[in-house]
Amino acid sequence: MSSLARSALRLPRRVAVPSSLRSIQTSADTTQLSSSPPQGLDDPFQVRIHEDSFQTYNCEKPSLDVTVTKGELLKMYTEMQTMRRMEMAADQLYKAKLIRGFCHLAIGQEAISVGLEHGITPNDRVITGYRCHPFAVLRGGSIAGVLGELLGRQIGMSNGKGGSMHIFTPSFYGGNGIVGAQVPVGAGVAFAQKYKEKDNCTFALYGDGASNQGQVFEAFNMAKLWELPVVFVCENNKYGMGTPAERSSSNTQYFTRGDKIPGLQVNGMDIIASKHAAQYARKWTVDDKKGPLLLEFVTYRYGGHSMSDPGTTYRTREEVQRMRSTQDPIRGLQKYIEEWGLASEQELKQIDKEAKSKIDAAVEEAKASPEPKVDDLWTDIYYKGTEPPFMRGREREEVHYY
Repeated sequence: MSSLARSALRLPRRVAVPSSLRSIQTSADTTQLSSSPPQGLDDPFQVRIHEDSFQTYNCEKPSLDVTVTKGELLKMYTEMQTMRRMEMAADQLYKAKLIRGFCHLAIGQEAISVGLEHGITPNDRVITGYRCHPFAVLRGGSIAGVLGELLGRQIGMSNGKGGSMHIFTPSFYGGNGIVGAQVPVGAGVAFAQKYKEKDNCTFALYGDGASNQGQVFEAFNMAKLWELPVVFVCENNKYGMGTPAERSSSNTQYFTRGDKIPGLQVNGMDIIASKHAAQYARKWTVDDKKGPLLLEFVTYRYGGHSMSDPGTTYRTREEVQRMRSTQDPIRGLQKYIEEWGLASEQELKQIDKEAKSKIDAAVEEAKASPEPKVDDLWTDIYYKGTEPPFMRGREREEVHYY
């Protein structure tokens, strides 16, 4: 290889960031108490989010003052613990060779799925990529249904035929296996909601690794052209598979990539900031009818890209351990709850214990479910009532009649 060719292959380790932009802080516990919290579960009180938890592009920064309740914070803590326990159970089932094929876990990113769900309504729509298990549960699915799908059992949310990447509910459009493909589909869902005059919003999530797909930018263009009620959400966990963001993207400020679409960068490790950002985005698109918006949640995945990736060949063990010990969204919320006198350490341990028991029971329920029958191969191909008279199989003589 010539010296010129070798020189051309050298990739920059760092990309300069415009001086007008800065790195937001991603600590999980910087929100401060503004007023004394009441004892009632549903009595509101005020907290103030750290000023460096947001960064904007062509829009105003959300208010830093947020109203929360004891009941909501405890519910978010319970859900975050449950989602992590579920993903940890999937990890163990995979290592026991009970789960095969693709499996991408979201351990470390719980503040995004739980925070988003608490900031939107049940009528809103959500679509994401393949790191989708928590969203499926929070959008109305069951834990046993998710684990059953991973195990390939009939109890699975897609009857054991879809696997990790293809899990759905009436308001959750997956789980999608093609990198970035969910973004234009999400724009299409938003178009359908606008066409039907529905008063809701569609959140289309993707990772920093998918952000350079051409179809993502095409979706941005059409969404702005038609002023669709869609929020494009980049879950920036710093690595696209094993590639650091700085080595794949000339612009790592993903919230600025929408051109005419305003953007908001968010501390995705703080559950309160994440929830507040989701509320802000929904108000932007639905209440204020300002068209699409970009959200970038800055987060971190503790594990590898998938179960086949140890996650230590492109980052050090020290980096992962530092992030686990200093920027854990669950520990951050735990600190809020304890310091603000909302629950004791023992009460939180009881929540943890109940979450573990719930997951253990779901694992056993999923494992006890039978595998799909051979005839199930022919189901769920066509919408009921639209099936053709017959369908051919792998060979000419293999024919299934409906």
